[in-house]
Amino acid sequence: MSTPQAFLAAGPGFLDPQWLISTFGLIGILAVVFAESGLLIGFFLPGDSLLFTAGLLVADGRYVHQPLWLLCLLVAVAAIAGDQVGYLFGRRVGPSLFRRPDSRLFKQEYVERANAFFTRYGARSIVLARFVPVVRTFTPIIAGVSRMHYRTFLIFNILGGVLWGVGVTVLGYFLGQIAFVKTNIEFILVGIVVVSVLPIGLQLLRSRRKAAPEDTSPAGAQPGPRH
Repeated sequence: MSTPQAFLAAGPGFLDPQWLISTFGLIGILAVVFAESGLLIGFFLPGDSLLFTAGLLVADGRYVHQPLWLLCLLVAVAAIAGDQVGYLFGRRVGPSLFRRPDSRLFKQEYVERANAFFTRYGARSIVLARFVPVVRTFTPIIAGVSRMHYRTFLIFNILGGVLWGVGVTVLGYFLGQIAFVKTNIEFILVGIVVVSVLPIGLQLLRSRRKAAPEDTSPAGAQPGPRH
């Protein structure tokens, strides 16, 4: 087994785009895109790197044998459908989402980040959030909580789903046509896995630091005698 393949095999499977695609094929790609676009449990999934890798593998003729136009169409539909579910979920749960306690998979800071993003950019956030991991998952939910006008949401949802789903996939496809990329595709995939894992690792590190009790007493200080 080559060094890049050994590295990929040692990594977490659900964060390895090549493993996801080789194991589950087109259905796996669409399931991840749908979940990451609007389900609370999907924020940690590698949406960007998965689509980029899918485009690379279409160009390479490996694992994904559907034509590029069909892959792009189905990915856009899955992304739009995922955001629709997120929006409807937000309308249903309402402000109670902001009172939901933290857990291993859910942190209030994710909701707060998405809410700040939505407040800053308004309807445009539905498009812009597509290109921001974690925020991408929670923004349609926040739009539902905020009772954003449905027609406005639908228009921006379709626009964002097409720009993100088609754009990232096509970018991977055309880069996969480059000779250097084709001859070094294993190393490229290793880099994609690293990029996928890094934000999640940083997020976990930040969460652990916030959860750690703060010791405000001077180092080595001992309580003095009482008089």
